[in-house]
Parts: sequence; C-alpha cells; structure tokens
Amino acid sequence: MLRTADQAGAEPPANADCTLIVPADPLSAPGLATPYQLTATDAAAGPCHEANAEQSAFVEAAILTGDGQLTLYDPLVVDKGTRPAAPTAPAQVPDGSTVGLWFGFNGDNLTLKSADGMTSLQQGDCVNGAHKSIFGQFAYCNAMAFFGQANQRVQDGTLKVPPLGVAKDGKPCPTTRDFSVVDQDQSDNVVTHYIATGDGQIAQNNKAGRAALQNPDRRTRTMAPKFADLANGSDNLLLTAFIDPALGCAPWTLPNQSSDGEPSAALPLDELSAMAGQRAPIALLPLNNPMTLNGNRPDADKTNLFRTGVNQGTIGGGGDDGDGATYCRNMFGDPAGIQRVFDDQGIFVGAPSVDPNMATNLFTFLAMRANGSFTELRCGNLLGVRNPVKLTMDGNGTVSDATLTPLGQTPTSPGNSAPATTMTAGS
Repeated sequence: MLRTADQAGAEPPANADCTLIVPADPLSAPGLATPYQLTATDAAAGPCHEANAEQSAFVEAAILTGDGQLTLYDPLVVDKGTRPAAPTAPAQVPDGSTVGLWFGFNGDNLTLKSADGMTSLQQGDCVNGAHKSIFGQFAYCNAMAFFGQANQRVQDGTLKVPPLGVAKDGKPCPTTRDFSVVDQDQSDNVVTHYIATGDGQIAQNNKAGRAALQNPDRRTRTMAPKFADLANGSDNLLLTAFIDPALGCAPWTLPNQSSDGEPSAALPLDELSAMAGQRAPIALLPLNNPMTLNGNRPDADKTNLFRTGVNQGTIGGGGDDGDGATYCRNMFGDPAGIQRVFDDQGIFVGAPSVDPNMATNLFTFLAMRANGSFTELRCGNLLGVRNPVKLTMDGNGTVSDATLTPLGQTPTSPGNSAPATTMTAGS
C-alpha cells in the first residue's frame, strides 16, 4: 500500500503500530456485529485512534451460505473503551455458512489480539503472520476455509463470477493480479468504509450511522453532515474506485449487510474475480514482497500464509516459484505491466488523482506508485538496471509528469529530455 499525503505528513508522527482486539466468536453473527477495539501496541509510543486516518484499521467479512449465496458485512472498529456512535447493523449468518474476515490498516503494523479472557483468534482461525513476524498492514481469519468453499461453488456453478469485461483500451479489465495494477505489496488491504467525526465518534457507513453523525443547521433548518469518510488506502480500493471507472470497467459487487444492503466491492470478490479471469502474466505474491519478509530475508512460509489469505496457490504450485526477479521483469518489462498505464496515458490523465497533493492526476499517481514499487521490491538489484520510471515534480513537490524507459534501453538522466523511444505523458 502506498500511503497518501494525508496519511503521511502529520507532526508529530502518529503511532504507526496498533493492536486490534478481536471479539469472541468473530465468525458468528453476534461476533460480526460486535465492534473491534483499537489500542496502541506500545502505549509509550503514543495512542491509537480509529478516527485518525493514519491509524485507522478496517475489517471486511464475506458470508457464503451452503447453497452459494454470498453477501458482505463490514464489522466496525472503535477505540478501546468507547462505544460506536450508532448501534451496529445486525449480521445474518445462516446455518451452514462459511465466513471469512480480512483486515487492513493505514499505519505500519497491525497486531491482532483476542478479547480479554477469550480465545478469539483461535475461534476465528486468524493469521497475523508467521514465525512471530507479522505481515504489517494485513491479516485474515478463516480465509482458507472460505476460499475453499467459494472455489468449489464456482466450480459447481452455484456461485457465478461475472466476466471481467473489456476496457476502453480494448484489453480485458484489470484485476488485483494484473501487473499494471499491482505494487510492491499487492492484495494487502480491504475496501471497507467507516464514517467518523473529528472528536472520535465512529459508525458504520449506513443510514443509521449517518443520521447519528449529523448536526442541526439552525440557519437552514436542515441536518448537516459533520462526519468524514474513513477508507483503507489499498490496491483494492485503487482498482475498484479509480482504475475501473477510468477504464470503463465495473468491479464485482454484492449486497453489504452493514450498509443497508447496498452493493459493495470487497477483497474476497476481487480475488475470486482475479482467480477466474486474469490472463498471463499473472501476478502472485513474490518472495520479495515487503510484507512477507522475515526481517530482511525472504520467508516462504510467511509468503505462502499470505497467499492462502488471498486465494493464491502456494509457491511451487502450478510452476510459480515466487521469484522476485521474474515479478519485477513482468511488472516493468512486459507490455501487460506498467507499460499499459503509459499506453493508456490519455485515459488516466483525465481521471482524478487518488491524492492531488502527491500527484496531479491518476496517470501521475500510478507512475509515482510504480516508481516506488521498483525501489521497495529491490528490482534494481535483482535485474541490474536503473529505475525505468522517472518522475517530474512541480514547485510544490507534486508529481506532474512521468516517463517510462522499457527494460533493456538506457534510461534518461534526471533533467534530460526523454529519448524518442520513451513513452511520456503530461499532467
């Protein structure tokens, strides 16, 4: 996940390591409707507050019934010792259902913890990492069982995955396993939204929550919102809310029980869609993914556990060996990788930036993200090349332009004009 400027520039910096207390029986209907509690992992490093966008944690659930009906639910997160601004929506988990949970975090390291006196993590079959090394911004509960059932329902035809469709560029709509979409830590966050006030009140994103977080405007005699949207800065949200609309694509959505039944995208839907429709080259978590390293070393066990949580096969399955150099080469050297973004520059330049303080439009944001991913994945060392994505900043430090030099060609030096073979786009 690439953190936005709103999540990166506070002074003093917020505590980036928080703990999420998981309620009892987290896979049950009462467990889904019980708020999770956020607290500091180390109180000496400062508090953790859900309403602080730098520290917000998010939970996303999918409920698959025995006959293949799939719905979503977003359990709420509040500060430890507080109550939600409005009662949480009741969850419906029919007998025989399989429930999966996924977690995202806007800080650095999110640690799951059982509620006091409970065995919540064991009850939920929760995975936070491996060998006492947590993933960081991601965790999950019961994902293996959920995807096992979901994949079976897809195979027997009781769960229908919509086709990807065709994008404006004439190519298949991208997925979370498309090398034009992934970054250094793909599939690491969720699409959940909450609403919050400046004084720390939190509610689910539904009618009851919005009503609870409104103020009467005496001048107009209307109810004025006083809340802000809390969202997880994720690859999944980038795809479904920014890239898909720009390309004329539509993500797979299903009814969200916690949002008045309104359709919502979700990580498990993204991964099932990618499993069903992504064409080669297919991006699967490599061993050099920063979230699956143990210290600074690749860890196959940790990588496989992360893969399991997002419905990817283990290393060695299907001919995929998790090789970091291959991942970098596909991302920066294959036409289906970041080159697609530069080929589609005319489309993305006209689309809004995820964060206008960091990049002027969606094209420059994606280019900036690719430039950072090259560094984070250590592609330069693995491939023996310089970063092929060069960025131009305006006077405010905002990315306003970018160039791509295909692998095997000589990159231009900063400040020089790009060669004729270099693809470029302005802001």
